Amino acid sequence: MEFYKYQGTGNDFIMIDDRTELFDTDNQKMIERLCDRRFGIGADGLILLRNDTAYDFKMIYFNSDGRASTMCGNGGRCIVAFAKFLNIIQHTTTFTAIDGIHEAKIENDIIHLKMNDVEHIKNNKGDFVLFTGSPHYVKQVEKLDLLDVYKEGKEIRYSNDFKEEGINVNFIELIDAQHFNIRTYERGVEDETYSCGTGVVASSIISSIIQNKNTNQFKINTKGGTLQVRFEQQGSSYKNIWLIGPAIMVFYGKIF
Repeated sequence: MEFYKYQGTGNDFIMIDDRTELFDTDNQKMIERLCDRRFGIGADGLILLRNDTAYDFKMIYFNSDGRASTMCGNGGRCIVAFAKFLNIIQHTTTFTAIDGIHEAKIENDIIHLKMNDVEHIKNNKGDFVLFTGSPHYVKQVEKLDLLDVYKEGKEIRYSNDFKEEGINVNFIELIDAQHFNIRTYERGVEDETYSCGTGVVASSIISSIIQNKNTNQFKINTKGGTLQVRFEQQGSSYKNIWLIGPAIMVFYGKIF
């Protein structure tokens, strides 16, 4: 099997050109083995690029546990870079993913990915729950660098409110009106990852709400690098949301 390895701010993915649709999407154990960092290639997730009859391509995403999952923002940026490498697109694209249609553009090797609108945000005793292509829990903290993200994130992810379907847990530390630090515990990976695109989007919206300053553009420091998010607020809805950052091929090869 030929594969390509991409990373977006340290969130890494196995990318497979599956336009022939030969990949067995039902083989959860195989996907989990491929993502294993000791016995496989190693990745936070696996992404298939397939043909789509109406759009440039289709994105199919699996978490490292081998299960098909909801939208992955960093993975979305990586598949756009992969599609350009395969000469499927040039500098703009429209593609489909599990949560619907996405637009994207490439400017100076930086990927701009348009995310779906956010309509509903729940206040959970001062923390927040929302859906940005994947479900997210956002909690503001101090001294983020000292936080046990694995322990604290796992407790929330497996709490009674979320244990059935799971939730991604984001801890944010505000720097100023347009900057914050973030660390994320991801379901499916069941550990802290270096970056989470949909989590960065969710946390940017919540940062705007917490600070009540109508800020709609953020620079976010993840463990794996810097991302940007911008959006427009229309009443209680958030629209024209863009996730912006690098997506880089690391290596390619064959696994047997």
